[in-house]
This record gives sequence, C-alpha cells and structure tokens, in this order.
Amino acid sequence: MTLTTQAQAIVYEWVSSEVLRKHCGAVAASMAYVAAKTNQDVDLWEATGWLHDMDYERHPTLEDAENAHPFVGVRFLRENGWSEDICRAILSHADYSGVSRDSMLEKTLYAVDELSSFVVAVALVRPSKNIADVDVAAVKKKMKDKAFARAVNRDDIAHGAAGLGVEVDDLITDVIAALTARATTLGIAGVPTP
Repeated sequence: MTLTTQAQAIVYEWVSSEVLRKHCGAVAASMAYVAAKTNQDVDLWEATGWLHDMDYERHPTLEDAENAHPFVGVRFLRENGWSEDICRAILSHADYSGVSRDSMLEKTLYAVDELSSFVVAVALVRPSKNIADVDVAAVKKKMKDKAFARAVNRDDIAHGAAGLGVEVDDLITDVIAALTARATTLGIAGVPTP
C-alpha cells in the first residue's frame, strides 16, 4: 500500500467535511505535480498534502495549543510511524508552530496550501465550473478582489512562491495544471451539458 493510499484513508477517517477532504485532495494533487516536476518522491509529497489538515476539523483553534491543529495530527502520525519529513512539513505549514520551513517539501506545502483552495474557488465561480476555463490572469484578478475567498491569505501565496524562489505566476500555472489533472475528483471538471 502506498503512503498516499494510507494518507487518504486517514483523512477519510478523521475528516467528515467533503469541502475539507477536497481541500486535502487539491493540496495533494499540487504536491504530487511539483514533486514530479522537480524529481522528488511523488508518493511522499502527495501523502504530505493529504495529511496536512487531517486534524483541522476536530481541532481548528489554538485555545489549547497542545490539542490543536496541526499538533494533534502530527502526534498521531509520529505514534504510528510516519516519517519525520512528513511531520515536520505539516508542522511548518502553520506559522504559529515555530517550525521553520527548510526543505523543499516544507516550502512547497506552504506555497500550494492556500493557492490550491483559491484556484478551486476560482474554477467554481466560473459559469462552467470548469478548471479548463481558469488561467493565471483569472486567478490574479480574483486575488485582487479581497471579498472573494476572503479566508485565503494572499500574503501566504506570495510568501510561499518567494520561499520556493519562483514567480507567483509560475506557481499558479503549476497549481492549475495539477488540479486540471484531477478535475473530476475535485469537482471542477465542469457542469454537465444536457
């Protein structure tokens, strides 16, 4: 069984929200795409994308830091033998964890997390609801609209690209390509025509 298959099973056990499951799947798709493009371990990177928010639904706040996202999920993963590479990446995607982003895995997770959801949102507001109708210009236009997907931190997207040493446009291009490959699973393949 691949790491990705195991990770997806954990997410489906821990997360009941279809929206959060799709977010994890979108981030996993983006992680796998960038891993393949940069000759990294696709299975490890995709599994990391799946697992990064596994505990968010159950533990979304920091009122009790020890029992909050992402600390609860990482504790579970460590107790169950998951690699420290995955655990560190998950911790590092939360600025408040105090874990720096040093590896390409860590930097990429941070860079594609918010952006993956944002690109999905852009696709879903298109009349066609099809990612095929989304390009870099459309994403950048929506980024300027602060009322659109207001929960997405635009600064995180810019900082994520900078952390990877890439232009925001190039990162957006990669995420669009990644999500296009999984459009049906993510619900962004378009509205069926009668």
